[in-house]
Amino acid sequence: MALTMKDTFYISHGSPTLSIDESLQARHFLQSWKDQVFAQRPKSILVISAHWETSFPSVNIVQHHDTIHDFYNFPDKMYKLKYPAPGATELAKRVKELLVGSGFERVDEDTERGLDHGAWVPLMLMYPEAEIPVCQLSVQPEEDATHHYNMGKALAPLKDEGVLIVGSGSATHNLKVVKSIRALQNSGGAILPWAEEFDAWLKDALLEGRYEDVNNYEDKAPHAKMAHPWPEHIYPLHVAMGAAGETAKAKLIHHSWDHSCLSYASYQFTTAS
Repeated sequence: MALTMKDTFYISHGSPTLSIDESLQARHFLQSWKDQVFAQRPKSILVISAHWETSFPSVNIVQHHDTIHDFYNFPDKMYKLKYPAPGATELAKRVKELLVGSGFERVDEDTERGLDHGAWVPLMLMYPEAEIPVCQLSVQPEEDATHHYNMGKALAPLKDEGVLIVGSGSATHNLKVVKSIRALQNSGGAILPWAEEFDAWLKDALLEGRYEDVNNYEDKAPHAKMAHPWPEHIYPLHVAMGAAGETAKAKLIHHSWDHSCLSYASYQFTTAS
């Protein structure tokens, strides 16, 4: 009997320091993944990362992953971290097959790209053994949220094939504000109102099943442009949501903050029986 996944996930990976900073609650949440969040061992993992932006959907088809350190001016030890997960070449081809079959006319293959930090940082904490094959799928920032939701819908059959679908982004992501707060080194711990209001709206919309509103978050949500000046960190949510289906039940599985405006809100979507 084939391994079936009823759940898809959206993980807020926040700052790359998640890889080393023991003070971050989100780090401990991800380290508890197999014990407290999701005990099933997937056959393979599909990660939709905010840090791979392309004009057309792209999958990486590699045998073994390099670890991409796509961040700057962080502690030296972060650049020594490795996550040598095997590639999932058959999954990559299946992702392309499903997308093309659902009307995505062009899906590119990348035979060199490894895992960026939107993929390897959370996976390093969730599955530290680096034994489960992984495939990455890119986001298209020039497209809209519905495009990504439809990508997710096309990929829904993967759940019945033992594939864990994980969108990796950030529930709020305004790096200009984060850098300003970091420079000041004094935010007093208070959450900035625009971040709190957007984050609360997103939670309510997801838990109430208002997925169409989430697809139209730019028009519906308060402070949408402040929370996401660029959309690449929220689009992985739409893929995970689409793969779960219109009647899926959303659950908030983690919530914490960093730098007064960076939300680590993470969600589980359980497909209706």
